[in-house]
Amino acid sequence: MTYTTVPYTTYLKETLTVLDDPGLLLVTSADGRANAMTIGWGTIGLIWGKPIMAVLVRPSRYTYTLLEQSDSFTVCVPSPGMREAVEYCGQYSGRDQDKLKACNLSIRPSLHVRAPAIDGCPIIYECRIVHKNDVVPAT
Repeated sequence: MTYTTVPYTTYLKETLTVLDDPGLLLVTSADGRANAMTIGWGTIGLIWGKPIMAVLVRPSRYTYTLLEQSDSFTVCVPSPGMREAVEYCGQYSGRDQDKLKACNLSIRPSLHVRAPAIDGCPIIYECRIVHKNDVVPAT
């Protein structure tokens, strides 16, 4: 699949539709190990005059550990045929297994960031980590 860089707003409608169901795949890596996590929440917009994608990852998640060691991540919009992989990546931890291998997903280098992307996803947002904030819901 050939990828081209387009404005982040080009596929927002499609991205938000898939975000709602079945979800998007957040991918990052550290120490040579990549991991994908299903996300069903996030926001896209402008902050400090730059396009920003904010994602929320609980500290208990393996992806959180990888993000703490990384400077980037990708948010991959899966094709309709990837629904089972999206569900799998949302049910199991990458701490215990290689979810990408279990789902027969291959990764490819990103064009602009160090984090890899899932090959075959029609839309990929390449994101640099510009801010981290602890958000702990009051119980």
